[in-house]
Amino acid sequence: MTDLRTAARAAFIYTLPLVEIATTRQRTQALGHKMGVFAHVRNLANHKHRAVTMPNNDTLYSTAQIDLSAGPVMITLPVTGERYFSLALMDAYTNNFAILGTRTTGPDSATFRLVGPGEAAEGWNTIRAPTNHVWALARILVDGPHDLDAARRVQAELSMQGPACDMPGPYAARSAPWAEYLSGATALMAANPPPLTDLKMLREMAPLGLLEGFDPAQFSTSQIADIEAGLADGRAAVRTGGLGGGEYVEGWSYPGPRLGDFDQDYAFRGAIALSGLAALPPAEAAYMRAEGPEPGDLFDGTKAWRLHFAADGHLPVNSFWSLSLYEATEDGQFFFADNPLSRYAIGDRTPGLQHNADRSLDIWIGHEDPGGEQSANWLPAPAGPFALTMRAYLPKPELLEGRYRLPAVRAA
Repeated sequence: MTDLRTAARAAFIYTLPLVEIATTRQRTQALGHKMGVFAHVRNLANHKHRAVTMPNNDTLYSTAQIDLSAGPVMITLPVTGERYFSLALMDAYTNNFAILGTRTTGPDSATFRLVGPGEAAEGWNTIRAPTNHVWALARILVDGPHDLDAARRVQAELSMQGPACDMPGPYAARSAPWAEYLSGATALMAANPPPLTDLKMLREMAPLGLLEGFDPAQFSTSQIADIEAGLADGRAAVRTGGLGGGEYVEGWSYPGPRLGDFDQDYAFRGAIALSGLAALPPAEAAYMRAEGPEPGDLFDGTKAWRLHFAADGHLPVNSFWSLSLYEATEDGQFFFADNPLSRYAIGDRTPGLQHNADRSLDIWIGHEDPGGEQSANWLPAPAGPFALTMRAYLPKPELLEGRYRLPAVRAA
């Protein structure tokens, strides 16, 4: 039989995605959002947005938390034309089980019926969710400040209709004491039963009794110490969860094929729930993170850095690319940093971006303004540790298949 420390480690890794989505749901409730209704964020994310780790500064977000135990909901997509749009539907374990939008359903309006795991999936436009709790997250491209009003009009056409229901919970956050954390995780698993394909992992967690109904009173003082140690092991594991089968090339980490739909890669799923919650699958958006001087390091904003693209070395995408800069928090999350330009990302749509005479491109990164013509291509950094993430939306096959690689970020 699995010992309690090992069981607790496995339980934290397995249940953290459930807990992180529940925490996100509770934050939206505090803002007055209701279940089964889209809340539209009308402005691009900035340094004040800290609800979800690693946001982007390229798209407007629309978000809805859904409880399908109350019955099916209908989702109507907007007419988007050539504008990038995606609506990710995530189950309670953070797997994207469907993505609607530019890549999959096209630019025209359409209405879909979303049902829970116990409902009959009848009709060509019906989508069955693996769990009753679903997070719907839309991304709508804003092509610069002049385009914001037009993007908002598209956003306003996204809608959802379904039965009224109460917000579930509240549930304990990831930092809660052992008994509160595991009690909350038990309740979340009861509301969203895990798939049978996770049985091996569930058996590893079995000594805790989560599926039967967690009872903290049954454990002795020494057993509690083992459980607390195991949860600490789990917290450490998700902070170093790796790339899920991806690669590390020229200072960039490339996503594994299971990103956004994790199957049985629980460590990867937990790591992304902590540091990149709601990440899209690679076919929709390829996320590459630049490492510091050594793998796993962060960059130092007090130093100057340069990213150089050769004239024929720009990212191969069918939509757009964007390089985002995040300051790191002590608990392993990443958010935009305040800066004098209010610039949180730079990419192929950045107004005033200056190319070199040979059509190559330099991006200058650091806390100090590089000055002169370089200022147009400056991505400001905090005077401390930071991370860089490249997003390539609708990547072409050469990027997905590894035939294209980003150039290294080097000291300027």
